[in-house]
Amino acid sequence: MQKTPLHAWHTAHQGKMVPFAGWEMPVQYASGILAEHEQTRTRAALFDICHMGEFLVSGSQAEAALGRIVTHNLAKLRQGMAGYGFLLNSQGGILDDLIIYRLQPDQFLLVVNASRITHDRDWIRGLLPSSVTLEDVSEQTAKIDLQGPLALETLNRILPDTWREMPFFSFRRTRFQGIDILVSRTGYTGELGYEIYLPASSALAFWEACLEDEHVRPAGLGARDTLRLEMGLPLYGQDLDEHHTPAEAGYASLLSSPASYIGKEHQLDVRERLVPLRITGRRSVRHGDAVVSVAGDLVGRITSGSFAPSLGQAVALAYIDVQHAELPAFVVKTGRAELAAQRTTLPFYTQGTARIRL
Repeated sequence: MQKTPLHAWHTAHQGKMVPFAGWEMPVQYASGILAEHEQTRTRAALFDICHMGEFLVSGSQAEAALGRIVTHNLAKLRQGMAGYGFLLNSQGGILDDLIIYRLQPDQFLLVVNASRITHDRDWIRGLLPSSVTLEDVSEQTAKIDLQGPLALETLNRILPDTWREMPFFSFRRTRFQGIDILVSRTGYTGELGYEIYLPASSALAFWEACLEDEHVRPAGLGARDTLRLEMGLPLYGQDLDEHHTPAEAGYASLLSSPASYIGKEHQLDVRERLVPLRITGRRSVRHGDAVVSVAGDLVGRITSGSFAPSLGQAVALAYIDVQHAELPAFVVKTGRAELAAQRTTLPFYTQGTARIRL
């Protein structure tokens, strides 16, 4: 089991460690998931995301080469900006979702899911021409997420700069204790937030500097999951997989690249749709639970489900076959009960501050 540079800090501060994608990660601290969720929504929380993968792709033909591999419209991705998109297989299935940062005209930073680091590295490297290089910098790179309405105040204290001017999904390079780091205004919680990329050797110093702020508390993967689900953001391996296309997952609008990339001819195929559901009551449903129509016909499966602390009820995402995806109501069969569910719209939680104008 791999450990992040912050592992010793987590264990020393009552972090409950669990296996996740081959890593030992904190799922929560002594305060608990509900408190960490509320901390992120109302103040600011700090997340150890050092398990994610980072690749540098460089070369004079990097844009053209990557454009044949990913769904991102790289021609419109300006230097200093980031974009969200996918790696697809030949049938349009999602091999991974990833964020790409344009560092230089001919250099990109790719951030991939922890469970897909080896797969993505080998897949992409095998498709690049010899003039373009891929360097896996995952082991030497730490990633810390500072998320919440008060995140800007904390960032300004640690890294005095004009962060208020940064638009959503932009990034900037700066220095922390004499070390070059990258700060992006992105995140996975729906709140105003920043993702900080820095050398693994500097992770602890930055983490502790953030926690000197009375408004900041650490949060684990448990709260990260409830926060992202309230926003309807997908998790690879649950809501996204190689058997479903971007269109089925609800991301057809992102597919604007004119390049002929792998899987493009099938990316809009739709057999099922990822449908947001509100569950009557507080009892949550689980990945794999059956979804049936009110008439009793099996029509789909739950991909993600949880009690949504900000809403006071349970919510879920489910792949429903296209013939039934527009039905207004369903029943979810759990191991202990049958729960009523209503189709709704995303995001479930609509008060997030992520895109707020500062």
